[in-house]
Amino acid sequence: MARQIPLAPSAPWFRLELEEADWSEEQAQDLVHWYGQMLLIRRFEEKLLDLEKAGLIHGPAHASIGQEAGAVGAMAALGTDDKINGTHRAHHQVLLKLVNPSVPDGFDIRKDTFTPGMDDAIYRFMAEIMGLTPGYCGGRGGSMHMRFAGAGVVGTSAIVGGNPPHAAGYALADKMLGRDHVSVAFFGDGAAQNGASYEAMNIAAAQNLPVIFFIENNLYGVATHISDVTRETRLSSRGAMLGIAAIECDGMDVVAVHRAMVEARRIIRETGGPVVVEALCYRHFHQSGSRSGSDFGYRTKEEETAWRERDPVALAEARLTALGLLSAEDIAHIDALVSDRVASAAARLTEPVPGGNALRIPEHLWPDPATRDHGILGDLSELSGQRMLDHEDMRPDATEKVKFVTAASETLAAAMARDPRIIVMGEDAHQMRGGVSGFTKGALEGWPERVLPMSIAENGFTGVALGAALNGLRPVVEIMFGDFCFTAADQIANGVGKVRHMFGDGFPVPIVMRVRISPHTGYGSQHSGDPSALFSMFPGWRIVTPSNAFDYIGLMNSALACDDPVVVLEHTELYQKEFDVPRGDREFCIPFGSARIVRPGSAVTVLATSVMVQNAVKAAEEAGIDAEIIDLRNIDHHGIDWTLIGNSIDKTGRVVIAEQTARSLSMGGTWAAEIQERFFDCLDHEILRVTGGLAAPTVSAALNRAALATVADVRDALLRIAE
Repeated sequence: MARQIPLAPSAPWFRLELEEADWSEEQAQDLVHWYGQMLLIRRFEEKLLDLEKAGLIHGPAHASIGQEAGAVGAMAALGTDDKINGTHRAHHQVLLKLVNPSVPDGFDIRKDTFTPGMDDAIYRFMAEIMGLTPGYCGGRGGSMHMRFAGAGVVGTSAIVGGNPPHAAGYALADKMLGRDHVSVAFFGDGAAQNGASYEAMNIAAAQNLPVIFFIENNLYGVATHISDVTRETRLSSRGAMLGIAAIECDGMDVVAVHRAMVEARRIIRETGGPVVVEALCYRHFHQSGSRSGSDFGYRTKEEETAWRERDPVALAEARLTALGLLSAEDIAHIDALVSDRVASAAARLTEPVPGGNALRIPEHLWPDPATRDHGILGDLSELSGQRMLDHEDMRPDATEKVKFVTAASETLAAAMARDPRIIVMGEDAHQMRGGVSGFTKGALEGWPERVLPMSIAENGFTGVALGAALNGLRPVVEIMFGDFCFTAADQIANGVGKVRHMFGDGFPVPIVMRVRISPHTGYGSQHSGDPSALFSMFPGWRIVTPSNAFDYIGLMNSALACDDPVVVLEHTELYQKEFDVPRGDREFCIPFGSARIVRPGSAVTVLATSVMVQNAVKAAEEAGIDAEIIDLRNIDHHGIDWTLIGNSIDKTGRVVIAEQTARSLSMGGTWAAEIQERFFDCLDHEILRVTGGLAAPTVSAALNRAALATVADVRDALLRIAE
C-alpha cells in the first residue's frame, strides 16, 4: 500500500522568538544607541514628508516609518566593509549605513554631539533625495536610487526584485577575492514573489555565497495584501525550499532583528551562506507620501491601530524606560538632538522665498542641465596603455590560419592568465570541454574554478554579474542564444544599461557579455534573433560585432580591459571558419570606435556588420560595382566611426546599409537618420537598407533562408543604387 512520507527542508527554518527579558542581555549602551538611531530615521523621514508636501522633492518619497527596527537591528550587525543594497523603500537602511562609519567608538547619544561626518551624511543623503548636486550621486538617484561605495552602499534599485541578484554578485566577488565580508539585499514581500529574487537565491545557494536576503514583510505590495498573491505567506519558506537557512523574526523588535542577523552571520561563518531573514513589520503610511493605507480603502483603521500599538520606537522607549536606561529627560534630549541635526540639514538645502514664508531650493544647488548626458560611459583612458593592432599591421610572414572558435578560446584563456579578476558565467560553460561552443576550453584547462555554471536564469545571473563587477570582479557572461537576452532584459536595461549614469559615474562596470547569434541554424523563432537593437536602446553599453577571428581577438581584449559594459555579438556561422591572425599572438587590442575599410571603392559606400561584411564583398564582385565595403565593428551610439564613414560618403555620395537580421530588429534606420543629419549635402541618392523580413526566422529551411538578408539582396541594392 502506498505510504505518504512527510518531507522537510534540507536547511534550518525557524522563527526566532524573544521575550522582554532578552533585552536585558544586550549591552545597555547598544540599546540606547539603537533607540537613538530609530528615532533619527523617524525624524529624518518625517522631514522628508514635510519637504514633499512643500513641493521640494521631485518624485516619490517612499517612507519606511514603522520599519525602523529592521534597519537598525540589521545595520548593528554589519561593518563598513559589508555591502548592502535596497529597493525603492530604503531610506532607513541607507541612512544608517552612511552615518555609521562616522560614529566614534563609545558614542553616547545621551550626552555626545554628532560628529561632522555624521552631519555630512545626513545632509548629503537628504540632498540626494531632493535631487541636488551635494547628494552622493549628484542628485541623479533621488529617493529610490542610491550608491556610496565608501560606506558599503553599492546601489539600490527601484525595480522590484532587481536588487537581490546584485547582492549575490557582491558576495560572489568577496568570496572569489578572499574578502571576509557579507552582503545584504533588503527587499519586501512584493519582491519575494518576483522571479529574479528566486533566481538570485538559487544561484547564491548553488555557489555558497555569503549573502543575506533580508525580507521586510510589511504585508502589502502597494495596496495588495500578501494573501491575495501567494498561498504560502510565510516568506522565509522561499529560502528553506531552496536549501537556504531561513529565519523569521519580529521586525518591530530591534533586538529580535539584531539577534536574527547575528545568527545569520554565524551560519554564514560556519557554512558559507546564504541565509534568508524575514522580518515581520508594518509601514505606517501608504506606498508613498504621508497618507494612511486606510485612506485608500485597502487597510482598515483597526488594523493600522493594532500595528501602531507595536510601533518599534515606542516599544523600545517603553522597554528602555522599564530597564532604567532612559529617563524622560534622556528621551526628550535625544529627540531634540536628532530633530535638530535633521532640521539643520534641511536648512542648508532650502531658503525662504523672498517676501514670503514658503521655502525654495537655492538655485546653486541644482545640477547643471548641460550635464544631463555626462557619465553614461567612461573615457576609455584605461585602454591607453594597451598594445593596439589592426589588419594593416600584420606581417604576412608572421600569420597563421586559426578557426574563429579556437582564437576566441585562446584569447579568453590568455586574458584570464593576465587578470585573476576575470571569471566566466554561463549555462553549461563548465561542461563539454568548453561549453556549447568550445569558447571556454582554454579557461577550463587553466582555471576551472573561475568558470561558474549558471542555472537557466539569464536575468538572475546577469544581475549577479553586475553586482560582481561593482565589487571588483570582471565577469564574462555567456548568453547561449541572442533571443535569451530578452529574458535578461531587465538587468541588461535597468541594471547594467543605466547604472553608471544613474549613480553619478566615477566607478567601473567591467562586464563583458558574449551573445551567440544563430539565425541560420533552424532553431526557429525563439533562438534566431539578433538582440543588438536591445542593447543600442541603452547607451550605457558598448556593442561590438567581430566579423573575423582577428577582430574578435582585438575587440575581446579591449572589452576585457575596458571599464564599461561591452556586449560581443558572435555569429555562429563564423565559428568554424579559418582566418589569418598574428602567429601566437592573442593579446593585442583593437581600439573602440574604429571601423575598417574591407574593400576600397568609389561608387557606393556599404556599411555592413558581422557575416554581411563578406556577403557585401561577394555581392559587389557579382554586381561589378566599385563599392567601398566598411565593416562597422562597433555599432553602439558612442562607437560608430563617423569620421571614416563620412570620408567614404563624401567620395561615393551613395550609401547601402547591410544587416542580416529581421527589419524589426534592424539598427539601420537609426544609422540612416544619423547619416542624413551629418552628411545630407554629400548624398546623391536615397539611403538603401538591406535587412531580412519582418518576422523572425522559422524552422522550415526554405522560410529560414527567406527570413534573412543574403548576398543577392545586397547585390540587388547595389545595382539599384548605381543606376
